[in-house]
Amino acid sequence: MSELRSALDALAADDLFELTAGQVLDRTAVLVQLGNRVAAELTRTVRHAETTQAAEHDGIKTMRSWLIGHARLAPNDASKVVRAGRALEHFPVLAAGFADGHVTAVQFGVVADEVGARERGLAAEQGIDLSAFDQDWAVVAAGSRHESLVSAVQAFEAALDPDGPEPDPTEGRTFTMVKHADGSMTGRFELDAAGAEKAQAAIESIVQADRPKGDERTRTQQNADAFVQLCDNQLAAGNLPMLRTVKPHVVVTIDLHDLVDPATGPGAARTGFGATISAARARYLACDGSISRIVMSPDGVPLDLGRDHRVVTPGLRRAVERRDESCVFTGCHAPSHWCDVHHLVHWVHGGETDLDNSALLCERHHTKVHHGFRVERDPGGRWRTWRPDGTEILLGPLL
Repeated sequence: MSELRSALDALAADDLFELTAGQVLDRTAVLVQLGNRVAAELTRTVRHAETTQAAEHDGIKTMRSWLIGHARLAPNDASKVVRAGRALEHFPVLAAGFADGHVTAVQFGVVADEVGARERGLAAEQGIDLSAFDQDWAVVAAGSRHESLVSAVQAFEAALDPDGPEPDPTEGRTFTMVKHADGSMTGRFELDAAGAEKAQAAIESIVQADRPKGDERTRTQQNADAFVQLCDNQLAAGNLPMLRTVKPHVVVTIDLHDLVDPATGPGAARTGFGATISAARARYLACDGSISRIVMSPDGVPLDLGRDHRVVTPGLRRAVERRDESCVFTGCHAPSHWCDVHHLVHWVHGGETDLDNSALLCERHHTKVHHGFRVERDPGGRWRTWRPDGTEILLGPLL
């Protein structure tokens, strides 16, 4: 183990800028293979630890729990390592490819996850020799794209139980959301093929409909924006199930003096699910929302609750949609139902809530305008957009 650590230290000390492009790619390929070998050895070691109950040495009942608590693996990743370890003895050819680095941990996991004790039992009952599949899957894993192995394993499962009941797709669906201290969120989901097709169709429709000129977002950023837009559309539609007697909506609480003070920094407002956001972000959300006044006593007890006031009335929104038709930010044509009604001069600073002071902006460009960009309607009725440095965004001829 000390020699392995020394070798890794030596690799980390290499100056990659001294390598040619070909050398960098060769190095990458070797590191991928070595990473596979390390993952295989981890899997073998975890399996040995499980069979010998080594986790009891640290007072832990299972290796899954030990990996989560001591190695800080995510619960799902810990489960995958344990399942892979249990599959090693049943698929020796695939395991050998894993050990020499030609099969990845994810590829071996495909077989370990999908061909477990139940499937092996069905194969034995039907006289199916798994060794032939073991050899074929090893060849596919080492020489084809990852999706090819997935398809091969799925075909085996379908043939194994062709007349069995159609599984409930919801049983395998998971969607985990983890909220961080700053209110941001990371997540992970797993969907069956039908559910994945629905999700991909919904996300792709928004991604492909929102491709303004000069868009430099990565595909993952486009997907994330589309996911938020999908939620925004559904919330705006107003047909989601009631949440504790009210329609689900975004809630932001902020002191009035923080809301109107343009110099207020971060941490001035709090969302309904407990995140802390800046006053600037609160002003952005307040551009097109409902406002409720709550008068508090010095000791924090509510004294007076004012009724909700809709900043932008339905009638005004219809008028703005009729005039603008889509997002007015130069180069963007996001449809009106994706857009907020933006106050050119914010209402907290005396701006009127009327047609002349309103503009349709999609979620992404509404954020841009609240962070330095500016939109303005010229006397001829044409919308123009300026960058934070004062230069105008102009659409040139297509090349």
